[in-house]
Amino acid sequence: MKLSSDSEILAENKILILYILNKVAKSISNDSLLNLVLAVTDMNYFYFQQFLLDLLENGYIISYNTDNSVLYEITDFGKETLALTQDIIPGIIKLRVDSNFKDELVSFEDKHSVIAEYTPRSEDNYTVTCKIVDNNDIIFEVKTFAGSREKAKDIVDNWNSNADKMYTDILNILTKKNI
Repeated sequence: MKLSSDSEILAENKILILYILNKVAKSISNDSLLNLVLAVTDMNYFYFQQFLLDLLENGYIISYNTDNSVLYEITDFGKETLALTQDIIPGIIKLRVDSNFKDELVSFEDKHSVIAEYTPRSEDNYTVTCKIVDNNDIIFEVKTFAGSREKAKDIVDNWNSNADKMYTDILNILTKKNI
């Protein structure tokens, strides 16, 4: 694929990105979006970044910064444009997105509903943040201290593996009348 010469391929790939963003229907990180695109088509990373930049510059998508990543979302203008141009996407690609994409989307949603990260304050002082997010709303968040990088990583790994049980346990403790 030549980036500058085949305008039909360029348009198809940009519309595919809009199509996927519309299917996700929520904010998504660059890496997650790339993984979803790669699940349905073979696209060069650098071309993907250029397509994303073009979509941003033309107002089809927006981006905003969170604590540690940039998130992307389709705009109303992007949705209108997609409605008018989605026929450019080949039927086989749409079929892949619509059928095989379900598993990828479920995996994406599961992965992004539980978030844990740690931030170093000094060599022996880390802040660990554990969250549960639903439809871009933080429904639970706890921050704690860790005295080493290893301890911070253990907390993050434990939260990522056991958030559902830990969340329930914490809520039970918080709502208990007599401790």
